[in-house]
Amino acid sequence: MRALDHTHDAAARCWVESANAPDADFPLQNLPLGVFARGGTGEGRIGVAIGDQVLDVAAALDGGLLPRLKQSEAALRSDCLNALMESGEAPRRLLRDAVFELLKTGDSREQAARRCLVPMAGVRMLAPARVGDFTDFFTSIHHARRTGALARPDAPLHPNFRSMPIAYHGRASSLVPSGVDCIRPRGQGVVATDKHSYLPTARLDFELEVGAYVGPGTELGATVDIDEAERHLFGLCLVNDWSARDIQRWESQPLGPFLAKSFMTTVSPWVVTLDALAPFRVPAPRRADDDPPLSPLLTSASHERSGGLAISLQVALQSELMRRDGMEPFVLSRPEFADQYWTLFQMLAHHASNGCNLRSADLLSSGTVSGPGRQESGCLLELTAGGREPLLLPSGESLTFLEDGDLVSMSAACVREGFRSIGFGECSARVRGVAVDATTRGSPSLRP
Repeated sequence: MRALDHTHDAAARCWVESANAPDADFPLQNLPLGVFARGGTGEGRIGVAIGDQVLDVAAALDGGLLPRLKQSEAALRSDCLNALMESGEAPRRLLRDAVFELLKTGDSREQAARRCLVPMAGVRMLAPARVGDFTDFFTSIHHARRTGALARPDAPLHPNFRSMPIAYHGRASSLVPSGVDCIRPRGQGVVATDKHSYLPTARLDFELEVGAYVGPGTELGATVDIDEAERHLFGLCLVNDWSARDIQRWESQPLGPFLAKSFMTTVSPWVVTLDALAPFRVPAPRRADDDPPLSPLLTSASHERSGGLAISLQVALQSELMRRDGMEPFVLSRPEFADQYWTLFQMLAHHASNGCNLRSADLLSSGTVSGPGRQESGCLLELTAGGREPLLLPSGESLTFLEDGDLVSMSAACVREGFRSIGFGECSARVRGVAVDATTRGSPSLRP
């Protein structure tokens, strides 16, 4: 764990004035990394978010403003973050320190550095990395219990849930950056007449998740000690793991979800590094007295003290009618990531525990983040009790599952007294496609 240092000083200010706003996602203490392009066909360039601007790292290198980064120059001039992720902690921290000094109020290079800024509103954000493998976990005990109760009221929680982080392999090819429309998928379900069907899903759902990019990979056959796990994590993002619940319920036995998930997963464009998150480390979730003992690979005294992360999440929805009437998105839920049963470090250690080799820029996602109360759920399946208890939107519309035109927006912030709050930016996408019944909300579903 990186010790707190001058880059976490809440009093430090930036000469980019928008970065000093109290509600800014990207103050000087954050400095997340992403890949941007100018115009519709421009090549990707690595950037650092600061206020409402993007620092073009290659331009800063060209201007001689980052002389300490010569050894990382090739990685920093790339069109993705893969090489920087692979290079490990030292280059990542050196970049953070160098950019912090460059952007700090009073630095003599301010005028030259201003020429390396690009307004965030004028760039197109690309996927931050080329992801080879995507693994989706299932780490919220509250989500597991509530969704399990819908199908298995007498035994909602599978017996292995409290012994290890459960996961399945997702589809890396359909990972897309924020802003790309979600096309309503088609799939096979079972309707009330028990006839097989191949129709657009009528139970399209979002899943609010936190993703983690792998930094340096691991060797085939090697395992990762829990206290070494963070050395293999580069930074975090937000993930919307879209789900077609009607397709999912029909196809999931016996091997789990397939087409119900693989059609698309949205990731936020900015990667918040572990260094920026150092002030927001908290104890790992406390286990109940009747929980089974953990494998030594999944726990340690150090992990118990600081294995958790205090991240406040939010998901909001704006229907097409709300947008047309000028209504703001409606906040559906505000769960806390610290309520997850398993931590990101346990996820990585467990992933490698059988000798599976992890590669730089692999993406591990937490699974749906849900809190103890149903109003803190990270998906509509929970919020509406499987569609049986619709939510009422400010427009008067009834919400069970997503309709065409719905815009789903996810955001997150880390807040701690004595430190500068930081954010993750937005992970958003609009649903488009042909609904089963586009005239009203709550159209018939493909019920198994």
